[in-house]
Amino acid sequence: QVQLVESGGGLVNAGGSLRLSCAVSGAAADSYSIGWFHQAPGKEREGVSCISRDGIRALYARSVQGRFTITRNVDNNTVFLQMNNLKPEDTGIYYCAAERGDVYCRAQWINYWGQGTQVTVSS
Repeated sequence: QVQLVESGGGLVNAGGSLRLSCAVSGAAADSYSIGWFHQAPGKEREGVSCISRDGIRALYARSVQGRFTITRNVDNNTVFLQMNNLKPEDTGIYYCAAERGDVYCRAQWINYWGQGTQVTVSS
């Protein structure tokens, strides 16, 4: 199995920054693309940013382009999401997710989910 443990969430003012971390473990961890998904209250879980197995290809939701950056340390399989210029609409639970093979960043194709970390952005 692939295990995903998120950290780094918290409360921040609008315009502030957070850095989320996802520790990925398991024998087959390097066979998975890794992504971050956001679920706002009352909304569907949506892909925010996902990164390929080799850490080269990254996908971003239009709503976060220019504000968020995903990186992957392929040596220890830790994935980071640098979140800058946060907005109140970014509030919600952020889940780290593992997608077998190539990166598509679609929730329906995710194989493993972390437990999530709460991000709250105040006005």
